[in-house]
Amino acid sequence: MSFCCGASMIGTKGTLTHYRTQVHNVPLLHCPVCQRIEVHYKVESEYEILAEYAHGDGESEIDFQDYILEDDAEIFANCVSLESEDKMETVRNQIDLSLDLLGFAKQTEDKRWQLDLKRRLAVMSQKLEKLQHHNSKGRT
Repeated sequence: MSFCCGASMIGTKGTLTHYRTQVHNVPLLHCPVCQRIEVHYKVESEYEILAEYAHGDGESEIDFQDYILEDDAEIFANCVSLESEDKMETVRNQIDLSLDLLGFAKQTEDKRWQLDLKRRLAVMSQKLEKLQHHNSKGRT
């Protein structure tokens, strides 16, 4: 599990550009608050090697999935949430986790972590409101 802005990041897959080579279906970790993205640590070295070779061979696009041996379930097993899940459920999970962590941060009297978590909760609450508003508009 990777952390950012005081709580966990969301597992997803996406496309990264390495020089002029696009690498599709790369396992990533994404922060829903600050939008930071990083290659999942379980495949980081494989990504770097593959991207370098593909760039060196002059490839414009490759699919990471064609070269990786681990399956998605194994790679993302330690992620609290996956982006492929229901967005509303993902946001609720992130809020629940942040509330749990906020309670622990208060017990340990970690003021900076508390601030990070409160900011995260504010952003996630706004995301939840937008999703609820969007869902209610779609039903009318």
